[in-house]
Amino acid sequence: MRTAIYGIGSLGTIIGAILTQKGYSVDLIDSYQENIDALKENGATITGFMDFNVPVKAYTPDQLEGTYDLVFLLTKQTTNALELPKLLPFLHEESVVCTLQNGIPEQSVSKIVGAKRTVGGVVGFGATWQKPGVSELTSTKDVVENFAFEIGELDGQITNRIIEIQQILNHVGVTKVLPNLMGIRWSKLLMNATFSGMSAALGCTFGEVLDDDKAMFCLAYIADETIKVCHASGYQMVVMNGLNMSDLELASSTDINNKLPMYHKVWDAHRRLKASMLQDLEKGRPCEIDFINGVVSQTGNSLGINTPFNDKVIELVKSAEQRKGINSFSYLKQFDELINHIKAEVSV
Repeated sequence: MRTAIYGIGSLGTIIGAILTQKGYSVDLIDSYQENIDALKENGATITGFMDFNVPVKAYTPDQLEGTYDLVFLLTKQTTNALELPKLLPFLHEESVVCTLQNGIPEQSVSKIVGAKRTVGGVVGFGATWQKPGVSELTSTKDVVENFAFEIGELDGQITNRIIEIQQILNHVGVTKVLPNLMGIRWSKLLMNATFSGMSAALGCTFGEVLDDDKAMFCLAYIADETIKVCHASGYQMVVMNGLNMSDLELASSTDINNKLPMYHKVWDAHRRLKASMLQDLEKGRPCEIDFINGVVSQTGNSLGINTPFNDKVIELVKSAEQRKGINSFSYLKQFDELINHIKAEVSV
């Protein structure tokens, strides 16, 4: 099966490097010429919780030839309309595009490459792009080995092709095939909306959020809003990284202390991680906030469900994006009105 990864940022670099190191042939494709040049000249370098370098096959889209049977899509959703058409000449009728992007991208991807050629999945570990050809694994090696990917067909069927994709991704780490793709997507959306959203809004690592009581209060409500919108949409969340994400739903703010051990169980392994959205803000680039917290807010609005904490994250991230800067942790005070409102309701 001729395979490529399209989008060689932090995760694409690590996935491509591990697959190559394990002996699986994969082409790394990216539109950023400097990145491709570095990968060709120096190989892919992985730092952090893994430390190795491996020669890889790297190309820009204009250098491609022939067609691919399988493409793992790891570009930003913000670039789908620009990047996916470049891929079309290199797909045949039975090609499969497995989107591993953040958010819920399957609809937009399938509109361009075709629903029959689209499958989806989520990545269970995090990384930080350091420079062309170099990516830091910021989740522990144990997380990669045991919770690497969860994938599925759009219609939930367990097909031969999804099993074959599972076998390929198992070279990186344990990959589960689940029939509830949208449950997977909403569960990963919760992971991104909470810690990635707060990391981007406050210019910090996941660990800094974990260590601050006020930040965790806000984060617990971001999760609660996401769960309530997911359930109202007709979907059920799944177990991810050993936790059923629906268990984070709140009956009231008094539940939060009971939920904290669950957050630490899953996210302590990701303490060093800095959201890819924050990395984009640091580079002065548009980030994926509309495709992460924005999905919760937009869907909630359509269903009549208030999402004030997700709305605030979007507001803070967009303000940083517009001024091409980043926020500091002091921006946490921007949540005070929401927090005080909840606490006032509890005291009544």
